[in-house]
Amino acid sequence: MKRSLILFSAIVLLISNCIYSQTVSVSQITLEGIEFTFTVANLPDSISSAVVVIQNEENKNEFLLIVSAGKIDTLLTINESGNYSVTFPELNIETLSIRVLPGLLSIIPPLLAILMALIFRQVIVSLMFGVYIGAVFIYNYNPLIALLRLIDKYIISAISDTSHIQIIVFTLLFGGVIGLISKSGGTRGIANVIIRFAKTRKSTMISSWLAGLVIFFDDYANTLIVGNLMRPVTDRMKISREKLSFIVDATAAPVASVFIISSWIGFEVGLIQDGLKMIGSDADGYSTFLATIPYRFYPIAMLLFVFIISYFQRDFGPMYKAERRAWIEGRLFNNSDSNQKSLDEFSEIFGNEDKAKWYNGIIPIFIIIFGTIIGLVYTGISSLQEQGISDYGLREIISNSDSYLALLWSSFTACIVAAIMILSQKIMSLSETIDAWFLGIRSMLLAIIILTLAWSIGAITVEMKTADYIISLIGGDISPHYLPVLIFIIAAITSFATGTSWGTMAIMMPIVIPLAHSVAGLNNLVPADSTIILYGVISSVLAGSVFGDHCSPISDTTILSSIASRCNHVDHVRTQLPYALVVAFVSMLLGDILSAYGYSPYLSFGLIGIVLLGVVLIFGRKVNPEMDGKTT
Repeated sequence: MKRSLILFSAIVLLISNCIYSQTVSVSQITLEGIEFTFTVANLPDSISSAVVVIQNEENKNEFLLIVSAGKIDTLLTINESGNYSVTFPELNIETLSIRVLPGLLSIIPPLLAILMALIFRQVIVSLMFGVYIGAVFIYNYNPLIALLRLIDKYIISAISDTSHIQIIVFTLLFGGVIGLISKSGGTRGIANVIIRFAKTRKSTMISSWLAGLVIFFDDYANTLIVGNLMRPVTDRMKISREKLSFIVDATAAPVASVFIISSWIGFEVGLIQDGLKMIGSDADGYSTFLATIPYRFYPIAMLLFVFIISYFQRDFGPMYKAERRAWIEGRLFNNSDSNQKSLDEFSEIFGNEDKAKWYNGIIPIFIIIFGTIIGLVYTGISSLQEQGISDYGLREIISNSDSYLALLWSSFTACIVAAIMILSQKIMSLSETIDAWFLGIRSMLLAIIILTLAWSIGAITVEMKTADYIISLIGGDISPHYLPVLIFIIAAITSFATGTSWGTMAIMMPIVIPLAHSVAGLNNLVPADSTIILYGVISSVLAGSVFGDHCSPISDTTILSSIASRCNHVDHVRTQLPYALVVAFVSMLLGDILSAYGYSPYLSFGLIGIVLLGVVLIFGRKVNPEMDGKTT
C-alpha cells in the first residue's frame, strides 16, 4: 500500500510537471541599477507567491514575487555587477545564470564607433570595432570568443533576417537600375532637357537647381552629372564655380534622402525597421519612412533656400564675394588649385553621352515609383481581405501593405525594362548591358556592408540595454519635446566631423528609437504625442546626417561637388558653410522644436520659408542689380 502511494504520488508529480512546464524569461545580460523584466509562466494556480534568489560569491538578492493567474511578471533591479545564478528554492525550475554589467559599459560600443570614425574616417572599421567591443563585454571579456561571435552570431544574424535580406536585394537591384540608366546615357539625357531653359543668370541657376531635383535617385549621379553638365553654361553667365558647386551639393544629398525612391531608401528603411522591432512595434518601416518626410526640416529647407537664392539673385558672406569676383573680375574661381583631380575613379558608371535620351532614364525610374505604389496597394488590399476587412481607406491599405515586396517587384521590373530598352535601341551589346548592371550593383556594396554592421551594432545595443542606461541618465532631466532638436545637433556634429551620413545614421538610429520610446513613456505622453516624438527623432537622425553629407569638407558628395564643378575644394566648403548653418539653425528653431510640441510640420515649413526669404532679402545683396535677369 505504501509503495502504491509513493508510485501514485510520483505519477501525479510527473503529470503536474508536464502540465505546468514553467518557462522563465529573463535577459542573460542586464545592467547594475537598471530595471529588467523577470517573467515566469505556467505556474500552478495554487501558488500565490514565489521566492527567487539571485546571488554570486559576494552578493545575494532575494525577492518575494507575486504570482497572478499562474504567472510572475515583474521588474527587478540588481545594484552590483557580476555573474549571478538564479534559483527558485520553492519551485522545480533549473538554475539560470545572469550577468550584470556596469551601466557605463553599455554606451562604450556606439561611443567607440563614433570616436573611431572621427579619428580614422573609416566607418566600416569603426562599426566593426564597436560590435567587437560589445561582444567582448557580453561574452565575459573573452576577446577570442567575442571575435568568433562577431562573425557567426551578429553578422550572420544581421543578414539572415528575412526583412534584412529583402532590403539588401532591393538596394542591389536599385543600384543595377542606376548602372543601366547611367551607362546608357539616360541620366545625361534627363539633364540635357533641363539645360534648355538656361538663358539668363537667374534661369541658369534655377535650371541647375531643377536638374538637381530631377536626378533624385542617387546623390553621386546627381553631383557628377549636374556639375559637369551645367559648368560650361554657368561659366558663360559669369556664375562663380563656388555658387555652382553649392547648388550641386545642396541638392544632391538633400533630395536623395527625402525622395520616396532613391539609392538611400533601402538603407534608411532598413535602419528604421530594425529600430521599430527594438521597441516591439509592428509598424512598417517604409510607411514610417514616408510619415517622417514632413519632419525632415533641414534637407527640405535647404532645397527651398537654394531656390530663393537663385530666384532673387542675392548672396551674403563669402559667397557674395565669390560672385562679385566672377562677375566683375571675370575670375570664376580662385587662382589657387581649382581641384583638377581626375573623375575617372568616379565616372566609370557613366557613358554613351552621344546617345543620351531622357526617356531611357525617366521610364525605369517611373516604373520603380509607380510600381512601388501599385505593389503597396495590391499587398495592402490582399492583407485586408485575408483579415476579412471590407471597409477600408488608403491609410488602412498602406498600413497593411508589404513595402519590401513592392520595392523588390518594382526594382526588378525596372532592371528588365531598362535592359530591354538599351538592347532594342542598340545602345550597348548584351555583354555591355550586363557589365553596366553589375557596375551599378557594385556601387551599392559599401552601403550593404555599412547596413549589415549597423544592424549588428544595433543588436549589441539592444542586448546591452544601451537605451535603458541613457534613459537612466537623462530620462528625468530632458523634456521629450527637446529630444528631436538634441538628436539633430548630435547627428549633425557627428556627420560633419566624420564626413559620413550613412555611418552616422547607422550608429545613431539603433539608440534613438528606443530612447524616444522610453522617454515618451516616462513622461506619460499620449500615443499621438509619442508618435510625433518618434517621427521627430527618426527624421532628426536622417536630417542631421544630411547636414554633414552636404557641407563637411571630408564628405564624399562635398568632394565630388567641388570636383565636378571644378571648384577649389576649400573655397567650396568656406562659401557654402554659412548658408548651411543658417538653414540648420532656422530648421531647428522653427521645425524640430515647434513640431515636437504638436504644431503641424507644414506650419513649420511656412515659417521656415518666410524667415529664410527674409534673411536673403535683408542680408543678401545682388552682384549687379542692373544686370539682373540679363545674359552677359
